[in-house]
Amino acid sequence: MRCDDGIAWRAADALENKFSSEVEILRLHQLTPELADTVRNCRLVIFVDAASCDASQSEPGMIRLEEIRGGTSEPARFSHVLSPTKVLDLALQLYGASPRAFVITVTGENFGHGDSLSASVASALPELVASIEHLIRESNP
Repeated sequence: MRCDDGIAWRAADALENKFSSEVEILRLHQLTPELADTVRNCRLVIFVDAASCDASQSEPGMIRLEEIRGGTSEPARFSHVLSPTKVLDLALQLYGASPRAFVITVTGENFGHGDSLSASVASALPELVASIEHLIRESNP
């Protein structure tokens, strides 16, 4: 409901029927501690989200890919807000699980109320989907 913030859900929709049942796609409004239980059974985890525009670092529609690991984040200050790295930390601490993981962000332009993507973010959707497909295929030879 926040325009460009819906890019991950659009990517999930585009990817829904492209893979076997071994690939699970979750659509979440926020990350919670319970997600560590799901993550522990995965070889690969990909977190996708929109990011606010930092003029010095990126422009709307820019896609950034970063590999992340558990055991590297700062202690959480609030339990109702978790980062992808914190979810991996919990999976490692609670279950000894350490899947390969990536964060992919798309720089957004419009985070106002609504359900449409800005032109720059909409045009990045095919590249975002292709990047996710590549990561999944690379991890499942």
